[in-house]
Amino acid sequence: MRLPIIFILLTVMIDGMGIGLIIPVMPDLLLELGGGTLAQAAVWGGILSTTFAVMQFLFGPVIGGLSDRFGRRPVLLVALVVMALDYVLMAVAGAIWLLLIGRIIGGITAATQSTASAYMADISAPHERAARFGLVGAAFGAGFVLGPILGGLLAEYGTRAPFWLAAGLAGSNALFGWIVLKETVTVANRRAFSWRRANALGALRSLGRLPGVTQLLVVYFIYSIGFAVYPAVWPYFGKERFDWSPTTIGLSLAVFGATMALVQGGLIRPILKSLGERGTVIAGHLFSITSLMALAFIPSGFWVLVLTPLAAMGGITPPALQGIMSARVENDSQGELQGALTSASALAMILSPLVMTYTFARFTNAEAPVYLPGAPFLLSAALAVLGLVVLLWGTRRSS
Repeated sequence: MRLPIIFILLTVMIDGMGIGLIIPVMPDLLLELGGGTLAQAAVWGGILSTTFAVMQFLFGPVIGGLSDRFGRRPVLLVALVVMALDYVLMAVAGAIWLLLIGRIIGGITAATQSTASAYMADISAPHERAARFGLVGAAFGAGFVLGPILGGLLAEYGTRAPFWLAAGLAGSNALFGWIVLKETVTVANRRAFSWRRANALGALRSLGRLPGVTQLLVVYFIYSIGFAVYPAVWPYFGKERFDWSPTTIGLSLAVFGATMALVQGGLIRPILKSLGERGTVIAGHLFSITSLMALAFIPSGFWVLVLTPLAAMGGITPPALQGIMSARVENDSQGELQGALTSASALAMILSPLVMTYTFARFTNAEAPVYLPGAPFLLSAALAVLGLVVLLWGTRRSS
């Protein structure tokens, strides 16, 4: 495999590691900085996640558009350097408002996932893109395997240790990219930067004019809201429902990440070949609905781990949707498309953490009408049903 592709996959994997590294320590870190109960810490966690997502939503199309104009290489390298400095800031933060600043900066730098996907689109034939996007998803899943394990283990040395490791990884990868990354934006596929198209809503409106893309964007958005339940409430759910330690939370997330990487890196190719891209999207929704409903009423932590492979099978949905949409836009708009998808995901993450953590707090506090820590998963299952209905209804209408 060529070194630039390795760099792209490492960049996405480090994004996954950076998120996974800090998830196991977030409940204890927020309790350490803000005090209060676990339900209150979960709400603060939702606020931080939403802030991160707001920045991704606003800057996803901007950075995607900048990469279409100035090139993928400078955008990716600058973002990695800033990301490394951001993790240093959070490692020394002594108050929640400093973590909030860190999440603002982190959301901007994480918006470069659109640029990484655009780079893969640049070097891939149209029929290869869905599988290549699956490879990018697998790299992110691999990061989720390593990140939670390392985060849980490093928690033994304090709640700040994972941030230092994340800073070192981002800085090292920036140096690697400076050495090996080649530019893919040429005179033939370079386009002028436009603020009208680069703002998040403008990019979504522009793409929504393309035949069949609007419906797929809606499906992608609904799916993203539901799937975001995992990073939003998983550590709080595990601690409340099963009294999991940071190490156990990290290991459970690692199992989920490992199966996600297997699904998106290996299984998605035969699934796409067998079912096609539309059939793969439908199958992914059915896997998600089944696993989310089961998680809502899971009796023990052991059965959570048993159910994890089924939950991970829902990960076949995003790369299949990306592949369909990528085939419907021009080559000089791949960065804009991936930026818009980043914004759709980020918009979902703006809503999901607030809704999911509030739902968790509502059904776990002393005044809860019914004690049900798994209530957020039940809500996510309902969203997956809605997304599937939109997909099938839109297809029937087109026919």
